[in-house]
Amino acid sequence: MANYRFKNSEKKIRIGKIIGLARTYREHATEMQAEITEDPLLFLKPESAVIFNNETIRIPTMSKNLHHEVELGIVIGKTARHISQKHALDYVLGYVVVLDITARDIQSEAKKNGWPWTIAKGFDTFAPISDVVLKDEISDPNNLDLILTVNNQTKQQSNTKYMVYSVERIIEFVSSVMTLKRGDLIMTGTPSGVGEIVEGDALEARLGNYCVLSVDVRKSMK
Repeated sequence: MANYRFKNSEKKIRIGKIIGLARTYREHATEMQAEITEDPLLFLKPESAVIFNNETIRIPTMSKNLHHEVELGIVIGKTARHISQKHALDYVLGYVVVLDITARDIQSEAKKNGWPWTIAKGFDTFAPISDVVLKDEISDPNNLDLILTVNNQTKQQSNTKYMVYSVERIIEFVSSVMTLKRGDLIMTGTPSGVGEIVEGDALEARLGNYCVLSVDVRKSMK
């Protein structure tokens, strides 16, 4: 099991379950020809998908079309369920910038057939995450710039204030479905601008001036 890495700290906290959200920015929902829902749409990624700064996304042999999706990640600090929005941030340990790598061809086939998205989202290396920025360093998680460059060209750029659901609402809803535990990671969804990545690409994701994540793309080592 992998541990989080912390900015300016030697903390060791194990990464727990990874909860993904879909369609949390209106413009992204539009580009995917999908509707916004009243409640967040959830999916899960395995902990084995995690890689860290300066590591490599591997293109699986099963897919011919990987997409980048830059997101704010929420790291949970203590166990709870049925958390109210009023107290939601009390359960946050910190934040990361994260990439939700998606095998878009596999996901499209799954959507067409009404199948789950697990394969499209769950390959090894499909959840690159930055070092954790502790909660106290960020005054408002609902007003954070997100930017992703691929080969030094800006591909995604937005702000968490444009999310359909606030960070507090997301925590409230997820905790109404499942118990959240210390080390769990909530990936809050991506803004518009998603696109293909290929072998040799270099990606850099930023969460404001708080943290940066750099990874490259290579074929699977099998």
